Amino acid sequence: MQREGWPEPGSLVVCTVTQVVDFGAFVSLDEYSGQQGLIHISEVASGWIKYIRDHVREGQKIVCKVLHVDTSRHHIDLSLKDVNEHQRREKIQEWKADQKAWKWLEMAYKDKPDEAKRVADALMASYDSLYLAMEEAAISGPDALADANLTEEDVGILESLSRDNVKLPSVDISGYVDITSPAPDGVEVVKKALKQARRIKDKSATVAITYIGAPRYRIHVTAPDYKSAESVLKKSAQAVIKYMELHGGEGTFLREA
Repeated sequence: MQREGWPEPGSLVVCTVTQVVDFGAFVSLDEYSGQQGLIHISEVASGWIKYIRDHVREGQKIVCKVLHVDTSRHHIDLSLKDVNEHQRREKIQEWKADQKAWKWLEMAYKDKPDEAKRVADALMASYDSLYLAMEEAAISGPDALADANLTEEDVGILESLSRDNVKLPSVDISGYVDITSPAPDGVEVVKKALKQARRIKDKSATVAITYIGAPRYRIHVTAPDYKSAESVLKKSAQAVIKYMELHGGEGTFLREA
């Protein structure tokens, strides 16, 4: 899948080195159909460069920063030295994810390449990333695609693709509740208190309770992000402690380090 048009100055692009010369390196922009760019030798690496091929070579896959775009001359100036290792890894990962998402679209619209391209262009216009669009659809359902210029059939196909292929990001956090009850039926009070934690509703999070050893129980939360996970963990612990206190017991919450 390749985009039409030109990259924006300041953006990061995946490139393939096509020719290395004394004054720099020519590259093709893998994400943009037919676009070529130049990395001047001063933008290849910091400091003095004795042998440019110590830094770039033909056929190498690299990530560059777009410095300047001149559409009238069909010229793009790029920098390799302005991209750090973290940015490089992140960009390559995003690019590979989009390539994977494009393969899913090709399979879904088998023998209809124009339809696959139409849907991809619509998603890119709204999200600037095929994989991100499908990830949002997997998390939020068809509502996530409402702003894209798609038919109901398209949305149904994308929802199915997302559900079957996208692995949702998640984080796991835990905390502990120490709960005791002096009541004759204290065991039943504790059991009912722990059920309160599981009643905290969040469609994107799951809650699991594990017995550690009297009076301690572990609350484990899995959610798409830390903010959601922390919220669910806090509410779950509060629900347990509140129930205990209302029934003559007591409880405390301890966040796992």
